[in-house]
Amino acid sequence: MRVELANHPLIAHKLTYLRDKRTDSPTFRRLAEELVTLLAYEATREVRVEPFHIETPVAPTTGIKLSSPKPLVVPILRAGLGMLEGMVRLLPSAEVGFLGMQRNEETLEAITYANRLPDDLSGRQCYVLDPMLATGGTLAMAIRYLAERGADDITAVTLLSAPEGIEAVERDLADLDIPITLVTGAIDERLNENGYIVPGLGDAGDRLYGVV
Repeated sequence: MRVELANHPLIAHKLTYLRDKRTDSPTFRRLAEELVTLLAYEATREVRVEPFHIETPVAPTTGIKLSSPKPLVVPILRAGLGMLEGMVRLLPSAEVGFLGMQRNEETLEAITYANRLPDDLSGRQCYVLDPMLATGGTLAMAIRYLAERGADDITAVTLLSAPEGIEAVERDLADLDIPITLVTGAIDERLNENGYIVPGLGDAGDRLYGVV
């Protein structure tokens, strides 16, 4: 798995305010959306394109357009929904699928409770959205889920990642023979005894939707 740390002052600036416990939910949602658009710019550097012939007001020319099949954006419910608008702002022609996954707080393992994806993802580039890469179980399961349906290039976009989570995803997906990329806004220090990222930003879903 290739790991891309999106090192940019604007990303660091917005992450600072996301982390601040005084940031209210409306501001948190806006900052997350803006941050994802910045991360999406990095994540789509290798999006597949094909030549596209047009005529300008002056002369014919050849540009590019997104190739078919179109990329698939997959937010992991529920917190990933808070990242969707920022991603599709940059990729408005992409299709969107949904995976409902959550972590068992006792075992720290991920379980799937909803799937709204095409059955056949052959030849598709997929972008998985999940705010936090903590223990890695949810993200690893989501990527494998997509790969088993034929996706042949998968990029995960996260706001924050923990070193333990990155190692776990790399270990759990070592047998997959497809390009996998992680684009993240920051790699934090560690996980605590409860599996939360330190210093982190708390529970992204709760902070996005105002549940505390």
